[in-house]
Amino acid sequence: MHVTVGEERAMAERAFDRFAVRALEALGTRLWGFPPRLMRPIVSQLGALRALGWFVQNMPRYERTRTTLGPLRTHLACALISLHNGCQYCAFGHLHAVELVYLQQRGKLFPLDAAHDVPRWAGLPAAELRRRMVELLQQADLHGEVLWVDRTLALVGGTQRAVDAPESRIAHLVSMFRVLNDVGIAGAVEPDEAHDPLNKDTGLKARLRALRGSPA
Repeated sequence: MHVTVGEERAMAERAFDRFAVRALEALGTRLWGFPPRLMRPIVSQLGALRALGWFVQNMPRYERTRTTLGPLRTHLACALISLHNGCQYCAFGHLHAVELVYLQQRGKLFPLDAAHDVPRWAGLPAAELRRRMVELLQQADLHGEVLWVDRTLALVGGTQRAVDAPESRIAHLVSMFRVLNDVGIAGAVEPDEAHDPLNKDTGLKARLRALRGSPA
């Protein structure tokens, strides 16, 4: 059977797409212990080469931000940006990460259940989102994080520009999650697991489920 040049090119592109999806799913598995559902849609929407390049450009800085600002503040910012943009996939992944980090650090439940609350919070107006998040942080005895809620919402809303190195890190998250959120929304990607290395801690996850009264 004769295969045209165009057919060969299409076959090669599909093979490269599959390679890119496998590579990005392997990255997620290495970082968080599972292949994220967003990887196939991001390759489909951006194209394999652009998707791979995007992760090479953005993930190292994201990981440095997580180290510099700490996992709790980083995940809260990512969740807040995603809730503001209306992306339930990313908001769940990072709020579920907050649940695990908070349980590990404080030994008790974070006063928000990501699985239950994300659908009700995603896409809220900024003022209402701020009100709820501030109330949540006060309940969690995380009063120092309120300032970061205001900074993050100002940056994501475009009413403020970064004025120091920590804010520049948040501004990068705003830019980064604009892409991730757009893909998650366009692909109607269903939430999966926590986007943090603690997701690999099966004991911690079992403890969270038990405290939430959730089935295994």
